This record gives sequence, C-alpha cells and structure tokens, in this order.
Amino acid sequence: MKLYIDMLRRRVRMALKGAGFMAVVLAAAVLTSCGGRGWQLAEGSVWGTTYRIVYEGPGHLADSVQAQLNAVDGSLSAFNSQSLVSKINRGSTAEVDSLFARVFTISREVSLGSGGRFDPTVGPLVDLWGFGRDRKARSRAEADSAFCVAQEQIDSALRLVGIVDCHLENVGGAVRLVKKHPQTSFDFSAVAKGYACDLVAAMLRRNGVKNYMVEIGGEIALAGKNPRRQPWRIQIDAPRASVDSVVHDSLQTIEIDGAVGVATSGNYRNFHESKRYGRFGHTIDPVTGRPVATDVVSATVIAPDAATADAWATACMASDAATAIDRIRHADGLECLLVVAAGDSTLQTVATKSFPKAVR
Repeated sequence: MKLYIDMLRRRVRMALKGAGFMAVVLAAAVLTSCGGRGWQLAEGSVWGTTYRIVYEGPGHLADSVQAQLNAVDGSLSAFNSQSLVSKINRGSTAEVDSLFARVFTISREVSLGSGGRFDPTVGPLVDLWGFGRDRKARSRAEADSAFCVAQEQIDSALRLVGIVDCHLENVGGAVRLVKKHPQTSFDFSAVAKGYACDLVAAMLRRNGVKNYMVEIGGEIALAGKNPRRQPWRIQIDAPRASVDSVVHDSLQTIEIDGAVGVATSGNYRNFHESKRYGRFGHTIDPVTGRPVATDVVSATVIAPDAATADAWATACMASDAATAIDRIRHADGLECLLVVAAGDSTLQTVATKSFPKAVR
C-alpha cells in the first residue's frame, strides 16, 4: 500500500508542476481497486494552498470534489472579485446563498462564544496594521521601523467591525444580509477552508463513503478508519521561534476515531518589527483593535465540523491561554491543545481534559 501511495503522490506532484498556475488543480488516482472501489487519493492546489483527500470509495468523484471547491470559491473567496462575498462587500447585493448563510451563522456563534475574539469583519483593522490587502499600509509597516497607528484610526475602523451587529433576514423568501454599517466587509478566510473540508466530506458521505480524510491548507475533516483499518493519525507541529526564523518541530501525534474537524492556527510566521510596538503578529483583537499580545503561540481545536474548529482556533489565538481553555470547556463538543510561551522563552502545552493523548 505504501509503495502505491508514494508512487501516486509523485505522479500527482509531477502533474501539478507541469500544469502552471490555476485556481484549482485536481489529480486523482486509485490506490487499490476492486470493482471500481478502493482507497482513492486526490491532491491539488486551491486558494494559494494545497489539499489532499484520501477516502475509501468509488473512483469517479473527482468532478464532485472540484464542484464543492468551486462552490466555496464562488461564494466565499475574498480573492475572487466575482464571488458573492466580494459583491456583498462592494454593496452590489445583499442577498446571500446557503453557503454564505451557513458560514455567517457559524462565525457569529463563535464570535458570541469567544467574547468577540473571532470576527470576519475585522478587515479594516487588519489593513491598518499592515497585514491586509492595503498595499500602502503593508509597505509602511514593512519598511518603516517608526510605524504608528493612531487611536483615532483604530476607533474609526472599529465602527465598521462587529459581526454580532449584523444579521440575516428573510425577505419574500430570499435571505438577505443586514450589515452593521454600509462599509462593513467580510473576509471568511479563517473559516472557509474548514467549511470546504466539510462540504467535500458531506459529498463523500452522500456517495456512501465512511472512511475518509479531507485536508485543505492544514484544516481537516475526517471519519472512520485509515487504510490500515486504524484510527486516523494527525501530527501536531510545535513552532520553535529562533532569532532569525521559525522552525517547526513535531510536538505530538494524536489518534482520532470518529467524524470530526481539526484545525490549527498560529501567530508566529506573519509579523512586523517596529520601534514603537516591537514585534507584533497578524492576529488583530477585534475588541481592542490592536495586535494580540498573548501567551498563545498556536492552537489546535477539535470540533464536530472543520469550519467550527477553524473559527475557534483563530479565536483562541486572540485570547490568553487561560481564557481560551475556559471558553472551549464551556462550548459544546470542543477540545483544544494550546502551545503556550512560558516566561523563560520555552514552550509548554495546555489542553482540555478530553483532548486526545499523544501516541508513538
């Protein structure tokens, strides 16, 4: 089995290398075959990252996989100027589809449950601090060590931020979005990959698949057993900051048996250096409007679905470890493991009671 998988991985990578840039590139191969069923592998790239799907089932689902990815791109991608969320941000429509409604609902619930620490409307603040799509702000933050953001700018941006102040309403059978402010905008990047995993997983289940792992950009939806008829094994990385770079060490491997979503978020690779603020990362607190300064270096969350895990992992990054653990404990069906920076510059882990134990 391992030999077959390795060979097919090489073929997929060669196909991707020669394909040039595409929004979505999909390659699928049958790992084992028995009457058209067996273990299947699909690998490719989407939204500037990669995906890998392993499942036991029919080998004719490649088009269905791509259809799910296309649906998410057409509805939720902030990088697609013709997507529904882009049109909503421009104010050219207020009517939403079922994908937008679902992700909006999940995001609003996590925002409420996390005390506002997760908020897809935080874009104006992200731009201010030089991590968004405002190229001038990003250039200033990267080039000017005296970079400064005035409180007046933060207050002005905060008037546009707040998903809990937005809501959906049914008007004549159509679902419409009511914004906090006409200029309030949405960026679901911190939940869309997880939701795409959930959509692909749901499609697999509709086709009779019980054993699968769907991974997109590190977010995962899985169920059943792996090809060895054992629980799926997931490796969690421990980031280790050095003077000049960040090194990824293997923290631990966990086994998961059941239908869940898994997501990890970190704040250690995307940062700026400044005289005024020192080093500050890209996670912006939607409540204060400022970059987060907490002891949480990374957060891994297990939830009933990958979209919820994705959103909560981001929320944990905007909280201190004690608060994040407490909020996870009070949320239904969630477990988490945090990598925490201790006072002596070492890394420690803190986890909820039922987070899976490490295996060898």
